[in-house]
Amino acid sequence: MGRYTFTLPDIGEGIAEAEIVAWHVKVGDRVEEDGRLADMMTDKATVEMESPVSGTVIEVAGAEGDVVAIGSPLVVIEVEGTGEPEGQAPAPKAAVVEERIEVENPDAGDAERVQAAAAAAGEEAPASPGPVPSHDELAPIATPTPPPAVDAEKNRVLASPAVRKRAKDLGIDLGQVRSAEDGRVRHADLDAFLSYNAGGGFHAAGVRGKDEQVRVIGLRRRIAENMAASKRNIPHFAYVEEYDVTALEDTRAQLNAGRSNRPKLTMLPFLITAICRLLPSYPMLNAHYDDEAGVVTRHGSVHLGIAAQTPAGLMVPVIRNAESRNLWQLATEISRLAQAARDGSAKSSELSGSTITVTSLGPMGGVATTPVINRPEVAIIGPNRIVERPMFVKGADGTERVEKRKIMNISMSCDHRVVDGFDAASFAQDLKKLIEAPALILAG
Repeated sequence: MGRYTFTLPDIGEGIAEAEIVAWHVKVGDRVEEDGRLADMMTDKATVEMESPVSGTVIEVAGAEGDVVAIGSPLVVIEVEGTGEPEGQAPAPKAAVVEERIEVENPDAGDAERVQAAAAAAGEEAPASPGPVPSHDELAPIATPTPPPAVDAEKNRVLASPAVRKRAKDLGIDLGQVRSAEDGRVRHADLDAFLSYNAGGGFHAAGVRGKDEQVRVIGLRRRIAENMAASKRNIPHFAYVEEYDVTALEDTRAQLNAGRSNRPKLTMLPFLITAICRLLPSYPMLNAHYDDEAGVVTRHGSVHLGIAAQTPAGLMVPVIRNAESRNLWQLATEISRLAQAARDGSAKSSELSGSTITVTSLGPMGGVATTPVINRPEVAIIGPNRIVERPMFVKGADGTERVEKRKIMNISMSCDHRVVDGFDAASFAQDLKKLIEAPALILAG
């Protein structure tokens, strides 16, 4: 028998190390040639390591979340024959993995304690087999009408400790519960009271779940680090303006009605076109700021990032040279990049190099947002959801009338070291002119 040492190969230009996102083997496992060993994450992507030999795993480099340097041993495999000192991995494949660790519920013994208390008092335990919630977990939604003041000792209700605890947890005054026999309130009496007072707020608000710990590793850790660095280093300021998109939505509907086999137009291609039309007049927004060197780089081309939610977390695929594309081309590229980000097939070059970012939650966009800037960029733009609202509209004769209009807020976050408030406000007002008169967007 021999030992084969599989070292972490060079999996990208300029990559010095990679993080262990997930192990697919452990010590003692049998692995076949081309079998999965581990998922490793670099700065830009997650790649899958495959075994070049068959054998038994006898050593692994570390735990999930550990970082391994390129060229360092990753797995040692016991093989037939003499083995080889080092191994090279085949071409990696994209993959994304997240680990979840469940923690045992510390209150799992509640049911047993209630059973014991009931037995000591000579009562039957509650009919429900599940754990009895504690008072601080299940507060009543509505408090019943308190009874008049009485002498506590003379009018004390007879009930076992288990029944008293259950009534307390549910917020029930035992003085309002009618006993079926001998004046002692039992669990059956509580059940009857609950059934007759179903609307009184005495039922639990929900079902208790399990506590859970989730390790922050892989893409989620990179997102956390980038967001923390952006908020720590960039003095953000936000600007929000209201836009009447009624005419734009009508134009979009007309174009989609005759789109044939072309992709469906959303709001984003129009917004991106308008942004690209304005950025030559506002070059400080389409820029990178190197705060260590103290240099602002204003970009001529618009490499526009689209913040996209994926099963693995937030990614920002990039539309290269967005200023050179028309509405339909933008719609096609948005759809392609979003799908590539979701299924993990996006290339590293498609996930880096943006000069300004647009982030949108679509119908869930809220009234306003304060998005975090995608460092080293200096601006990010976030359209919010469209709502219908009565508005005063001036007619051709100068009179005003009330109409139902479609309104959307657009939020901007800017780096105050590079972008002045006046410039952000001016950009937002010029953007408003284009959005509210879509013919200007289409005119070119």
